[in-house]
Amino acid sequence: MTGFHADTFTTALAGSVGAILLLLGITLACALHAGRHNVIDTTWGLGFAAVALVAFVASRDTGDGLRRWLLLICPVIWGCRLAYYTGRRALGKGEDPRYNQLLDKGVPGGRHGAARTSRAIRIIYALQGFLVLFISLPLIVGAATNGPVRIVGWLGVAIWALGMFFESVGDAQMSRFKGDSANKGQIMDRGLWKYTRHPNYFGDACIWAGMFILAAERWPGVLTVLSPIAMILLLTKGSGAANLERHMAERPGYREYMSRTSGFVPLPPKRDGLMADVRGH
Repeated sequence: MTGFHADTFTTALAGSVGAILLLLGITLACALHAGRHNVIDTTWGLGFAAVALVAFVASRDTGDGLRRWLLLICPVIWGCRLAYYTGRRALGKGEDPRYNQLLDKGVPGGRHGAARTSRAIRIIYALQGFLVLFISLPLIVGAATNGPVRIVGWLGVAIWALGMFFESVGDAQMSRFKGDSANKGQIMDRGLWKYTRHPNYFGDACIWAGMFILAAERWPGVLTVLSPIAMILLLTKGSGAANLERHMAERPGYREYMSRTSGFVPLPPKRDGLMADVRGH
C-alpha cells in the first residue's frame, strides 16, 4: 500500500509542536537558573531528535516501517551527538558574548531583568522553536508516507552518513586542536579544516539534505524542499559560517586561511595561498 496519511501527519505535527514547547520551556528554566541563555545551543540538536521520536510514534500504524526507522535513527544519532558536544564545550563557561550583545540591545534595566528575558523568549527561543519544526518537516511527512525505501532513499542515507563524518570528525579535530596549549592564538587549518573552513556546517547541510532526499522519494515528501534550503541558508548566511567569520576575520592569519581554503564545500586548498602560511603548521 502506498500513499500519504494526512491524519498521521496532523497528529505528528501537533505532537511535535508540543514536544518543542516543552523542551524550550525546560531550557528556559535551566537558562534562568544558570544565568545564561547559551544553554539553548544544546537544545538545538535535542529538538530535532524529539520531533523524530514523535513522528515515529505517531506513524506506527501507517507509515513504511523502514523509512520510519531511518527517519528516527538518523536524526536522533545526529541530535544527541551534537547536544553532547555543545553541552560539553559550554561546561564551566559563561554567557556567549553574541547572546549578550543581542539581548542587551535596547533593553533597559539589569542584564538579567524581565525585559531581557522577554526579549530572549521572542528572538531566541521562539525563533529556534519555529526553525526546528520547519526544518524537521521532512521527518514528519516522510514518517506518514507509505512506499518502500529504494535507491533514492538510500542515497539520502548515504549523504546523511557523509554529513555525520564531516561534522563529527571536524568537531573532534577542532577539540583536539583547542586542547593543545601549543596552538593558542593559531588558526586551525589541519585535517578536514584544510579543505573547508567549516566542515561541521557542511556536515549539517549534508545531514538535512539527506533526510529530505529520504522523505522526497515518496510523494509528497518533495514538497518539504524548503526545509533543507532553510537549514543551508542558516548555516551559510545566518547564525552559522557568516556570523562566525565576522568574529574571526580580524584574528592574525585568518584572512590568509580564507584566501586558500574553501568557505563551505570541501575543495583542495588553493596553491597560491600556500606561501601565505607563516604559522609553521
